[in-house]
Amino acid sequence: MAYEIPVTQARAELADLINRVVYGGERVVVTRHGKPLVALVSAADLERLDALDAPEDEQVLSSVARVREVASAPREHRRFDVAAEHRGPEAR
Repeated sequence: MAYEIPVTQARAELADLINRVVYGGERVVVTRHGKPLVALVSAADLERLDALDAPEDEQVLSSVARVREVASAPREHRRFDVAAEHRGPEAR
């Protein structure tokens, strides 16, 4: 859970807030009129957030690159009475 503090108080206590984030591992949410305005997070948290913002195409491509096709034994189709089989893109 994040520690919330009004912006006017945060201005006066900025050095202490930074220490809480860096050394205490806390997350601080600065509010204005009770609504979240900004958050102070550690550099490690920011790196994790940036990694989540990576384009989905890159994540999908890296996942697909790890997938490899494995051929099943011809008898397996008869054994499990499979009516359809996967054909790779070259079969189209």
